[in-house]
Amino acid sequence: MLRFNLSHLLAPIFLLFLLLLQTSIPILVQSRNLKPTYQPSNFLQNFEGSQKGQTNKGLIEVKQYLKRFGYLNHGDHDDNSNINLTGEFDENLESALKQYQQFNNLDVTGKLDANTIKQILIPRCGVPDIFDQTSSKHNHYKPNNPTIDFVSHYVFFPQKERWNSSTRNFTYSIHPVPEKVGIDKVRNAVASALRNWAAVTQFSFQEGAEGQKTDLVIGFYSRDHGDGSAFDGPGNVLAHAFPPENGNFHYDADERWSDNPAKDEYDLETVALHELGHVLGLEHSQDPNSVMVPFIGAGVIKRTLGKDDADGMHALYAS
Repeated sequence: MLRFNLSHLLAPIFLLFLLLLQTSIPILVQSRNLKPTYQPSNFLQNFEGSQKGQTNKGLIEVKQYLKRFGYLNHGDHDDNSNINLTGEFDENLESALKQYQQFNNLDVTGKLDANTIKQILIPRCGVPDIFDQTSSKHNHYKPNNPTIDFVSHYVFFPQKERWNSSTRNFTYSIHPVPEKVGIDKVRNAVASALRNWAAVTQFSFQEGAEGQKTDLVIGFYSRDHGDGSAFDGPGNVLAHAFPPENGNFHYDADERWSDNPAKDEYDLETVALHELGHVLGLEHSQDPNSVMVPFIGAGVIKRTLGKDDADGMHALYAS
């Protein structure tokens, strides 16, 4: 009579498991998909005409948006904190809206009027327009009083961060790039944008060899990608970049990208020209002819530097 011993069957399986643990087989871990604390959407049109003294939970979304881009400060908390954000249209919200309207050349009403809502709904760069010192996100220095260093319309980061005088010949790399976008399209767009900036500076730019450590690193990322500024999916924030001397510029991989954009796509070169301006030291401009304005609509192509952009770069690296 045969006797079945379960331990005899399990022993080889257990040994195989131990062997697998000692090999170099990679373990795949799915990254977190953090949802940003603001998500501008067409429902904001339901609050058109809102003004101080009113209360509506939907106004929290407006406050989150203004907080994210530097117009609303509720104390020493993380940029993504919801602390003190309520649906009350208070003095802080009114003041923040006025500052937002002034920066974007709108009528300064302090109300959530139609033009302000329309502006909020336009996709934009993820770099804040105004900085405070309560956070070190993106290596920015942020003064508590949100003053901006204006010369003409161009703007510098608060401490005029710029590349060291010894760095004039930059190398750059492009990775990762989604297959649906295409590395050749991105390479051509980035090279063309860099030629524009090279023409108004003493800089030169050369793509590095594969695997080489480079001064500038350009890539496509989705949602939370480890730099403290999660992307938000299609629409809203299109890209963001870091000031000198970080060198990183990220596209949102969830957007529809093209080198010849249709009305529902975004232009690779237009966004590269803007974000590389941040990488070299320029902040957002109020000049509508500048490539450093923070907003860009779908299908829009803006591949030429404005006078304000060139003047800002000349001033930043004058000495």
